Amino acid sequence: MAKLQSGNGVQWRDSRSPRATPENLAEHESSSLGSDSELNGFANTETQTDRYGFIGGAQQSAGENDNIPPDVIRQREAKWLDMLNSWDKWMAKKHKKVKLRCQKGIPPSLRGRAWLYLSGGKVKKEQNLGKFQELDSQPGDPKWLDVIEKDLHRQFPFHEMFVARGGHGQQDLFRVLKAYTLHRPEEGYCQAQAPIAAVLLMHMPAEDAFWGLVQICEKYLPGYYSAGLEAIQLDGEILFALLKRVSPVAHRHLKKHKIDPILYMTEWFMCAFSRTLPWASVLRVWDMFFCEGVKIIFRVGLVLLKCMLGSQEKLKACQGQYETMELLRSIEPRYMHEVFLVQEVIELPVSERDIEKEHLSQLRRWKETHGELHCKSPPRMHGAKAIMAAEPPSRQELKQNPTIIVEAPQTTESKADKGKKVKKSKTEKNKDTINTSPPLNPYPLPRDPALQSDNLSQLLQKDTLLQSSSQSLSSAEHDTYL
Repeated sequence: MAKLQSGNGVQWRDSRSPRATPENLAEHESSSLGSDSELNGFANTETQTDRYGFIGGAQQSAGENDNIPPDVIRQREAKWLDMLNSWDKWMAKKHKKVKLRCQKGIPPSLRGRAWLYLSGGKVKKEQNLGKFQELDSQPGDPKWLDVIEKDLHRQFPFHEMFVARGGHGQQDLFRVLKAYTLHRPEEGYCQAQAPIAAVLLMHMPAEDAFWGLVQICEKYLPGYYSAGLEAIQLDGEILFALLKRVSPVAHRHLKKHKIDPILYMTEWFMCAFSRTLPWASVLRVWDMFFCEGVKIIFRVGLVLLKCMLGSQEKLKACQGQYETMELLRSIEPRYMHEVFLVQEVIELPVSERDIEKEHLSQLRRWKETHGELHCKSPPRMHGAKAIMAAEPPSRQELKQNPTIIVEAPQTTESKADKGKKVKKSKTEKNKDTINTSPPLNPYPLPRDPALQSDNLSQLLQKDTLLQSSSQSLSSAEHDTYL
């Protein structure tokens, strides 16, 4: 992958990327290839959209079925809804359980909302109501607008959300990136921010995606998108030092051929593997990344390096620098598979303390060889718990604001029915108070007596049990399998 310096960021030519297609995105820099269905080769052809929204390209899933049963997904959703309803208590007292559920995978229907809560973006949004709209209404700096415009068509051009030129996806992506340049004018725009923002937009509205991007840039990966790219270079040295402990064979090989970390890990880290891994793996990595912080990105990088270069047998195929780089550009699919990769990442013994210890060591070396850092980044936060501890939110800021509210249907009563009503005694009222019957179903049941059978009532009771947070959360048996 050729690397080009542009402004304060890094540009990638996709022509040598394993994900490139005959309709190469970088074939004509000034064109809008990839943003129009005809230019992408989809005109007059039947296209198959996978469950993630991809209509082609290497990140389109091969049609494998999700092995998680629907009832398990439904139970996970109930548990996540309960966590989101009392997020501060869960993070304070049951953080290990939250981490475990992120490792198992966040339910797709709640992934966007969960990411926003984990990152602290929800709190930022509530603390700055109207801020995004204010930034969105401003014209923006022409210097950045021109670069952003040119990058829009390059972000996931085979995803249905971004395939149409000037479509809602590209419009929202432009708004989010422009708003960030106004929010942090000293930092401006870096090309690697675009895929990050695009992934967020696939799961949440533009305003939420903006605050998610802010949290990633300021809390999870501070300094990554600043001029000079000092933070990413520093993390490259940290990765290389950790590799010596994780895989001495791979470390010696890279050192022997003088392959600097920035040559192979820049896109990995700056895009949080969103342009590298299969999409199912991207989502699982991001679930853990939002919960546990940058150590997940380090672990993924270490696992890939260990798998590709970790034995003498594997190194026979790459005797030089060029062969090694080509190998790291085309990682074997089995090592990137969701099940394999997630398990390896969870088991790899690299902690926040290891990263911070190596960070201090590499910082001293940097000062000896390069002098003081030019970009002063805020301290890095290692995951959701650290972010919440640094800026404790109020209960109101964590309150969920549903966009769809279903009201119970109002039943009309005749005058005769009203006349038959008798005042309830105090004892009857008390009985009503402690009544534990399920709440009124907002969706009216069919009036056909044949349908109102015992089987139907059993189904309703099942629904009520699934929605009951106390029962689903206290079930150790469910947690074993979910």
